[in-house]
Amino acid sequence: MNTDPKLPDGQLYLPLLLVEQACQGALVPGPVRALISDGNVFSADWNRNTMQDGANDTRACVICLGSKLQTDMYPDTKRKAIDQLGSESPSKRVKNSHSETITPEAEGKSRVVPFPEKPAVAEERNGEIEFRVVNNDNSRESLIILTGLKCIFQKQLPKMPKDYIARLVYDRTHLSIAIVKKPLEVVGGITYRPFNAREFAEIVFCAISSDQQVKGYGAHLMSHLKDYVKATSPIKHFLTYADNYAIGYFKKQGFTKEITLEKPIWMGYIKDYEGGTIMQCTMVPRIRYLEVGRMLLKQKEAVAAKIRAFSKSHIVHSPPKEWKNGPCKIDPMSIPAIKASGWSPDMDELARQPRHGPNYNQLLHLLNDMQNHGSSWPFSQPVNRDEVADYYDVIKEPMDLSTMEQKHEKDLYPTPEDFIKDAKLIFDNCRKYNNETTPYAKSANKLEKFMWSQIKLVPEWSVSIPSRSADVKNKLTVLKHLAE
Repeated sequence: MNTDPKLPDGQLYLPLLLVEQACQGALVPGPVRALISDGNVFSADWNRNTMQDGANDTRACVICLGSKLQTDMYPDTKRKAIDQLGSESPSKRVKNSHSETITPEAEGKSRVVPFPEKPAVAEERNGEIEFRVVNNDNSRESLIILTGLKCIFQKQLPKMPKDYIARLVYDRTHLSIAIVKKPLEVVGGITYRPFNAREFAEIVFCAISSDQQVKGYGAHLMSHLKDYVKATSPIKHFLTYADNYAIGYFKKQGFTKEITLEKPIWMGYIKDYEGGTIMQCTMVPRIRYLEVGRMLLKQKEAVAAKIRAFSKSHIVHSPPKEWKNGPCKIDPMSIPAIKASGWSPDMDELARQPRHGPNYNQLLHLLNDMQNHGSSWPFSQPVNRDEVADYYDVIKEPMDLSTMEQKHEKDLYPTPEDFIKDAKLIFDNCRKYNNETTPYAKSANKLEKFMWSQIKLVPEWSVSIPSRSADVKNKLTVLKHLAE
């Protein structure tokens, strides 16, 4: 085995046969990343957990192969202060020897699952980009990276005051994780503020340079952030205020609009943005987020293998003899394989029934557009009884967009009229409780105007709601007057 200076710090490349032996009980020294002969990265990396008794750190190396897991615990080697960062021992950077041969029997024991790498992952592996955690420590390199982040945030978040962004990025209570292309070009990053005593962190800014998007940088950056924060602090949760354009991204990264943290923990500690939606992400302690995609792929493959063991769907049957003379109708139950499968005409009838009503998808798009509209912020959640004590004394039929979303998922809006009835209830309630000069009433007018404009774009709805045509015209006129 030869050393390879290109390998990441603390990782070994081992032949597949040795990894298979490890999963059968043999110990593998050190953190392992198995490299299959065709170049597919195969197993997991290491996580660091600091022991409470002050002893050396212990690292757990988990090797994922098929459905087996083998954990090898070993003490971390301490580095002396006089040692240089680049002085690695040969044992830490090892490449698989080409002289070792892998027998066909060993190669057939496990099935290599091809994993489609995102461009961001491939670029990091090839050394084209790296992820740096920085704060304002007055060092030249940190200030260069922070300045690059500040410029990206100011460009990608035009509604934020530039001096406000600069103040938070350079603030010493905030940390940033940046994507850096060599030599020192910042292409994106996240600035966050940790609250270690309260076990949560606030994501303040998150942006990728516009010419570097659609490469998977955003998702890979968030995975790096989660793994870093989880390994270096007691933080278990993230909170952030997302604008309408960022909600979709944060949902994909495991964030939800349902806040499970109690308000006394975070209220008054994080920055409150008008028009933003607060979202929360709770990290799973035993998950390494940089390996989630590979892990899920292996789990899917394991389930598929179990299904294949009992399924007969791969068997190819000969066509019925009646078809020799041309197409003709036959009784499906006369075919032995269909009868043996347990199929019945009732099952076929159930399978043909639509899961949702004919208007489900169009109403879902309309609801999503309304939720993402800039004026939807007062109506996204039910009015808090503790914050507005007399609201439910005045409003007897409360309604909000999240309640409409729940009703829509249960197919309680079979027609557009049912949907519009609840939407109008939101706007009417708002105008009933709030004066027309308040931001709430103005938001209701703008959102209702937007809803009617979207409804007019669906021809079949215009036909099914003929009585609304004049009402829409009058309402748009009134709303235009109010907006002015």
